[in-house]
Amino acid sequence: MAGNGASQGAFGTFTDAGDYVPRTVTVDDLGDTSFEDAIAQTIVEFDDGDIVAGTIVRVDRDEVLLDIGFKSEGVIPSRELSIRHDIDPSEVVDVGDQIEALVLQKEDPDGRLVLSKKRAQYERAWGRIEEIRESNGVVTGPVIEVVKGGLIVDIGLRGFLPASLVELRRVRDLAPYVGRELEAKIIELDKNRNNVVLSRRAWLEESLKEEREGFLRDLKRGERRTGRVSSVVSFGAFVDLGGMDGLIHVSELSWKHVDHPSSVVTIGDEVTVEVLEIDRERERISLSLKATQQDPWEAFANSHRVEELVYGRVTKLVPFGAFVQVGDGIEGLVHISEMSAHHVELPEQVVTPGEELWVKIIDLDLQRRRISLSIKQAAEGGVVAEEYREAFGDHAYDEEGNFIGEFSYETPAEGEESEAERAWREYYEEHGEEAYRQALAQYENQETEGEPATAAAEGDG
Repeated sequence: MAGNGASQGAFGTFTDAGDYVPRTVTVDDLGDTSFEDAIAQTIVEFDDGDIVAGTIVRVDRDEVLLDIGFKSEGVIPSRELSIRHDIDPSEVVDVGDQIEALVLQKEDPDGRLVLSKKRAQYERAWGRIEEIRESNGVVTGPVIEVVKGGLIVDIGLRGFLPASLVELRRVRDLAPYVGRELEAKIIELDKNRNNVVLSRRAWLEESLKEEREGFLRDLKRGERRTGRVSSVVSFGAFVDLGGMDGLIHVSELSWKHVDHPSSVVTIGDEVTVEVLEIDRERERISLSLKATQQDPWEAFANSHRVEELVYGRVTKLVPFGAFVQVGDGIEGLVHISEMSAHHVELPEQVVTPGEELWVKIIDLDLQRRRISLSIKQAAEGGVVAEEYREAFGDHAYDEEGNFIGEFSYETPAEGEESEAERAWREYYEEHGEEAYRQALAQYENQETEGEPATAAAEGDG
């Protein structure tokens, strides 16, 4: 075994002098630390309330085991895994996941280390959320639950999003939002009360502010835009113009009288509207639907003229006459002095609501939207409006369009009951002889006293 170098053996080496040198198996890396102290240093030290990190080693239905380097694994009960209620642990973690947990009890009555993943998440989240609130930032998270008055959003803790702050307008059905990822601003934060209130509407308004400003800048009064009805309320309808909503007031929905906006439009309808007013400071747009439609008064005035006969329906009686509908949304007044060639005390002595008859146009004021009509002048004949000629046939007028039909309110033939006589007879039958005599005496007295005034009034008209 002579030689200048050392020979290697299976368990050591030999020097040139033949001395055996054992193979190094371990290295003393403890230095001045004793073996007992080294063992102690491998045990994790922590107290209740501390946050520790570890690895998931087992997932059961009611708990999860987490190895944090302690003498025994920590137990995370299923209720301490997530801020969501009644969730399966396997939906939250898998074996091998690295997570953080907060120490609830270092040793419970059964000697177990009890941990909470959601409490650790909660503590971390508070610090992050406080920073976001201070910087006026945005939080993002999925909607996990619908509760009374709003939604619960998972932002590391349970953030409450009131229903009135989910969208720019209040949402009635919140169920479709569950599972959706939402962005929101933090408007209230109180750690002592564990209270976090969010507003998605504030985020939407902020996000859309620049877009709205550009939209309003480009919008011009009097221009027409196409949009879709987004909501219908008692005072009108809102229309989405593709950047902002504008309001069609109930008075601007139709040329006709509208009892409720829902009788004209419904949500989802596509409509063409005219821009009436733009309030850029308050970001409000006033729209009109009827401005895009032909004014029925203008259409009537363009197709009819004074002295023309039109057919209409009595809609309402008033002390001074009767209103007659002579077109779609067009009503004219038959003054009581124009009801008959004879003196008329009450309009119901001549006409009744719902009755259809011929009337003559004696005045047409488009600017004031007023039409004066006459029954007694219609009875004298005249030119029939063109749209009625085909409907009523040749028997109603001659070749020149002059009316030649018969009117039920003409002077009755001898022996027949007149309209006035019929009215008095019905009054007698309804109210009795005494009331009839008093009314007749009053009528005859007014008839005598009123002749000069009536004549003067008719002369002025």
